[in-house]
Amino acid sequence: MAPSFGTSGLRGLVRDLSEEVVSDYVHAFLTTVPACDTLFVGRDLRPSSPAIAEIICRVAQSAGLNVVDCGALGTPALALASMKAGAAAIMVTGSHIPADRNGLKFYVPQGEISKEDEAKIGEAYRARRRRTGPEGHLTALPEAEPLYVKRYVNAFGAGALDGLRVGVYRHSSVARDTLEKILAELGADVVPLAHSDRFIPVDTEAVDEQTRANLIAWSQEHHLDAVASTDGDADRPLLSDATGKVIPGDVLGVLTARLLGADMVVTPVSSNDMVRRCPEFDHVVLTRIGSPFVIAEMEHASAGARCVGFEANGGFLLGFDATVSGPLAALPTRDCMLPILAPLYAAKRQNRTLAALVSALPQCFTAADRLQEIDRTKAADFLTGLIGDATARATFFAPYGIIARVDLTDGLRVDFEEGDVVHLRPSGNAPEFRIYAQSRSEIRAENLTKQVRHAVAVELAR
Repeated sequence: MAPSFGTSGLRGLVRDLSEEVVSDYVHAFLTTVPACDTLFVGRDLRPSSPAIAEIICRVAQSAGLNVVDCGALGTPALALASMKAGAAAIMVTGSHIPADRNGLKFYVPQGEISKEDEAKIGEAYRARRRRTGPEGHLTALPEAEPLYVKRYVNAFGAGALDGLRVGVYRHSSVARDTLEKILAELGADVVPLAHSDRFIPVDTEAVDEQTRANLIAWSQEHHLDAVASTDGDADRPLLSDATGKVIPGDVLGVLTARLLGADMVVTPVSSNDMVRRCPEFDHVVLTRIGSPFVIAEMEHASAGARCVGFEANGGFLLGFDATVSGPLAALPTRDCMLPILAPLYAAKRQNRTLAALVSALPQCFTAADRLQEIDRTKAADFLTGLIGDATARATFFAPYGIIARVDLTDGLRVDFEEGDVVHLRPSGNAPEFRIYAQSRSEIRAENLTKQVRHAVAVELAR
């Protein structure tokens, strides 16, 4: 199957990411940033990433750009360094998907690519456009990761997390050392957990049962206040409380927005409805799923607005220059670190546990899961059928309640008369089908997700 290009860049099986395909996409991207003469390159810890990064560096040099090789580091750390330098960037990563797949994420000098940028890159790729120029030079930038560490130590202040005992689930996160450094410099007692030299795909939006069990066991064994981690390329956070219970990414987003004093929040329609029930947020905008849609709405914020964005997976975008203990400059790209540190800092400052901090929010519970390795055509036909046929829709959802409203902002979101919500959406860049649920009861949300996942699986198996 040919690699796919969309909201999160290029994704595909490693065997399909040939030198020709990678080269063509690099050239296509570079033709869309003609005024930029420097490219920053980073990569995650997948076995295939170094070779792909080498191709990118070689192609960009031959196209006339100076290349800055940042090595293995988190996507937000790469974005911070490249944006500070006014340079474009390419991150080699498949994010949370398995190691037999990989991809490229593209950044213009202003940050993440927009939907308009995406269209231009796609058009340039189909036209096989080429960037040309005199041979560029290659340099390394080991300072990129320390710059990112310094950002958060300066913002929160040395000693900000004194007395907290925080486990770091290392797995194969490219930011595992970075996360430990930041937590330690902020004063936390850091406990490294489950380092892996083999790539482990961690999806922070649909944490698997074994990982959840591990978080609980680690919290008890090591007497932890929290466990922190990220997905493979570190643009999505994972944070659990002292019991090992995972705090959903959109709840981390609400807690972080509150700490920063945001008055405008932009988030996809799949996020927890509690964000619309928080009185301190004057304006909440719901978008289609994907950071380009969030960024596009954030750019419409009025001058002086304290605007932030976040996704249900926890990736947080800071749209204004904020202050915590020290200054924290805007970083409108998905970031894992801020939504990990902000709740920990808020809990310590209020002398509360993370669980108590969460329980003080408007109560609305979410759950999410996914079906993997699906037939994408069959999944699209199934969802199109539910959207277009009210009778088929009512029949499929009958076991879960009476439909009150339907929202087609992204996929199919169904609100039931009793207050429950089910949201179905196929992934745009992976063979996956996402199932989200909301309810007034945490158990109900989890059970609803499992029941709907099973029902969808049956339909897709026909």
